[in-house]
Amino acid sequence: MIDIALLRSDPDLVRENIKKKFQDRKLPLVDRALELDGKRRSLQTEGDKLRAARNSLSKQIGQLMREKRTEEAERVKAEVNADAERLAAIEKESEEIAEELKSVMMRIPNIISKDTPIGKDDSENVERMRFLEPKVPDFEIPYHLDILEKLSGIDIDSARRTSGQGFYYLTGDIARLHSAVLSYARDFMIGKGFTYCIPPFMIRSSVVSGVMSFEEMDGMMYKIEGEDLYLIGTSEHSMIGRFMGQTVDEKQLPLTLTSYSPCFRKEKGAHGIEERGIYRIHQFEKQEMIVICKPEESEAWYEKLWRYTVELFVSMGIPVRQLECCSGDLADLKYRSCDVEAWSPRQKKYFEVGSCSNLTDAQARRLGIRYKSDKGTAYAHTLNNTVVAPPRMLIAFVENHLCADGSVEIPEVLRPYMGGKEKIIP
Repeated sequence: MIDIALLRSDPDLVRENIKKKFQDRKLPLVDRALELDGKRRSLQTEGDKLRAARNSLSKQIGQLMREKRTEEAERVKAEVNADAERLAAIEKESEEIAEELKSVMMRIPNIISKDTPIGKDDSENVERMRFLEPKVPDFEIPYHLDILEKLSGIDIDSARRTSGQGFYYLTGDIARLHSAVLSYARDFMIGKGFTYCIPPFMIRSSVVSGVMSFEEMDGMMYKIEGEDLYLIGTSEHSMIGRFMGQTVDEKQLPLTLTSYSPCFRKEKGAHGIEERGIYRIHQFEKQEMIVICKPEESEAWYEKLWRYTVELFVSMGIPVRQLECCSGDLADLKYRSCDVEAWSPRQKKYFEVGSCSNLTDAQARRLGIRYKSDKGTAYAHTLNNTVVAPPRMLIAFVENHLCADGSVEIPEVLRPYMGGKEKIIP
């Protein structure tokens, strides 16, 4: 949510930002927010005058009664009562306007970075850097589901019977590899100075509306029937929600946290052959990184975070690239975002395995996350980034480490988490 002061001082900047995101349907929100803000401020001014008049008249009543000027005192009392009724009406109307204004402001997208490329959708995202040379072996690489099945590592059919489409059983060495990657990612981030956390896997609606836009919520979140609880789509949701309504001392910043959680997503509109298998699923596990910092530090942290993910994948011998997300591919709360994509030797192209975002103070304003310094209090900046999400990451792993005989090599950094095993053999 942007600062209302920015909307007042430079509404054209906000309109231009909406156009850059190709969301012209939201342009009327700017005028509506300004109209509501004007009404609210006008009512506040009127209310302040009435309160001041009430205090003055109340003193007059006491004086008149002491002077036994009863008739005049009654007239002033009537005036005070009339002002009280008007004041009550003002307070009620102000609450209603404030509620609508908040709703409107929450639908206006965050101002995007000057470094964000302008484009309509993810097809116009821009590649910035590559890491490790992508290679295609001289033997055919099967579809990832076929590789995993030959390794006795996955059971999709049973999952369909128990849970439906978009679920899976991981078994044997592949299940162990899945856990090994998560454990390695956890220790990797602890080694970078991050504090390890396991958060709640359900959150209230007040947190959901604070961490994401309404469109995202509808497309992602599962609601618990009969309760004010949602299953998290990523641990970022409950990790950021942890600081809702809190004011952090400046000396505690930056807060650098890495969290593990299962993730649950509707994945509306997921279709096509690449959705078969474990590329798009309703349940998976993930290691995440979260940073809460001062505004002047957030851009430097953005660069650090996505590079940590790159470093992790490179250490496992998986070629990756960094892709800057264009304006039309940014969720409304995001100031800037990039994807880390892994190389698929089978498809001879890259695919997304992680996403890094700087949300500046958009989440913090929604959730009331502030920090205190000698200069007073201000809204903090929040950032999040995927360390690793093993089900999708497993695709890149088995394709890049597949041998001609069908076995999969285990890189040295993961062997301690696999009991010293060097290969997974069919």
